[in-house]
Amino acid sequence: MRQIVLDTETTGLEPRQGHRIIEIGCVELVNRRLTGNHYHQYLQPDREIDEGAIEVHGISNEFLVDKPRFADVVTDFLDFVRGAELVIHNAPFDVGFINHELALLGGDHGRIEDHCGILDTLSLARQMHPGQKNSLDALCRRYGIDNAHRELHGALLDSEILADVYLMMTGGQTDLLLDGQSEGGQATAGDIRRLAQERAPLRVIRASDGELAAHEARLAAIDKASGGQCLWRKPIE
Repeated sequence: MRQIVLDTETTGLEPRQGHRIIEIGCVELVNRRLTGNHYHQYLQPDREIDEGAIEVHGISNEFLVDKPRFADVVTDFLDFVRGAELVIHNAPFDVGFINHELALLGGDHGRIEDHCGILDTLSLARQMHPGQKNSLDALCRRYGIDNAHRELHGALLDSEILADVYLMMTGGQTDLLLDGQSEGGQATAGDIRRLAQERAPLRVIRASDGELAAHEARLAAIDKASGGQCLWRKPIE
């Protein structure tokens, strides 16, 4: 299962008013593991950025002067995301902007939904936590994810944070309270242990004949003491 956690930054809030994408950030998950593969691109929007948007993401007009346009990177971008499920917080916003950019190119590339599935983590969070704040910052606090290093929004940084949030949201709950877990069995960010992709296969150590004999003797003693009720000797139904 391949998923791409995606975020964008824009010149403003509404593509119908001519606002454009100025940053795309993506990180890749395969079978719920971060692979280390990512896509990140700043874009020249050919228009001024709203002051309110600059206050959010800190990207200036001057910084983008020499950056490529969406038309220059669309092939690489679509190649990276094609066939994956896009995981986006408030997906209608980002999808709307991406489709606006694709439409400006004449429609030859279709819509992003023609290339990818879409999962909206904001909609998912509202189902899981009705009546509560479900912004990315609020979810970080709820799931114990440290985003203190984030002073301004950035597409790649936000996609990395959202990947952690999404994995926590969809990780389920356990029945037993393990060391380091919160009350009620809900996993926290501190429980996540990412294993290196290049790690060696785990070594399998099988029981020796002596250990098997000792195990069987212990089961026989339990069976005798319990009047033939040793669970470990009952057939699995």
